[in-house]
Amino acid sequence: MVDVFSTEQGKRLFGFISVGGTLGAIVGAAITATLVSKISSLNLLLVSAVLVELSAQCVRWFPTNSAGAEVSATKATVAESPVGGGIWAGIVHNVRSPYLLGISVYMLLYSITSTLLYFQQVGIAAGAFTDRATRTAFFAEIDLVVNVLTIIIQIFLTGRLLKWLGVGVTLAILPALSVLGFASMGVTPTLVLLVIFLTLRRAANFAIARPARETLFTVVSREDKYKAKNFIDTFVYRTGDQIGAWTSPLLGRLGLGLQGVSIVAAPIAAVWLLVSLWLGRKQLEASKTQTHSSEY
Repeated sequence: MVDVFSTEQGKRLFGFISVGGTLGAIVGAAITATLVSKISSLNLLLVSAVLVELSAQCVRWFPTNSAGAEVSATKATVAESPVGGGIWAGIVHNVRSPYLLGISVYMLLYSITSTLLYFQQVGIAAGAFTDRATRTAFFAEIDLVVNVLTIIIQIFLTGRLLKWLGVGVTLAILPALSVLGFASMGVTPTLVLLVIFLTLRRAANFAIARPARETLFTVVSREDKYKAKNFIDTFVYRTGDQIGAWTSPLLGRLGLGLQGVSIVAAPIAAVWLLVSLWLGRKQLEASKTQTHSSEY
């Protein structure tokens, strides 16, 4: 969709499209729980394969251009032509472009803070629940609340926030929430506070930050939409995940417990917040330039 939507269409529609993903998570979990005892895990893979094929066939109904209207044969040919470029373009363009590098930093900091929060979650839950089954049920309940809250925000708020606040401020909501959450956890790392922080952060990521992140790519070249974005969503994200996994035990060896980790994570989230606002400004500038060029 990044390849066919304009910035304004992305602001209006990415949140609504995300509803499908949230509904899929809810329905998928319900189908699995219902059918696994009846048809076995192996046969559930066949069900998944059918669903994946159905999703692939949905591409047939995608619009072929950002306006969703008829285009000339030349434009249609360009829209469907191979992306081209070199195999290393995704990496090279990320290094050379301040804008793409900013998106990479955003994703890196998001991933690092997510992993640090995960280790805090494990530590606090282990102390609060001695029984493993109880812990599993506890986190399942959180997942349910997150999915319900996410779909409500996606339907009623996401598109409006992107329109009213712009991409930058909307992107900054998640890191701002993370600054407050980690700072609070640094003072009193309680189970109740963890549940509130975890629920709000995950819902904000799925319902607000992710659609805003997708909108960032509406102003880059077609090659970068496929190659640079792929590099950021895989390599950069997993690098941040690994850094977070190394950082948490390292801080533990330095004598920093759950509170100490939160105190370290809060300024990381603050930097992430500044990067969000910078990206929003650059995206707006690029969008205006793109609109101006299309008029001529």
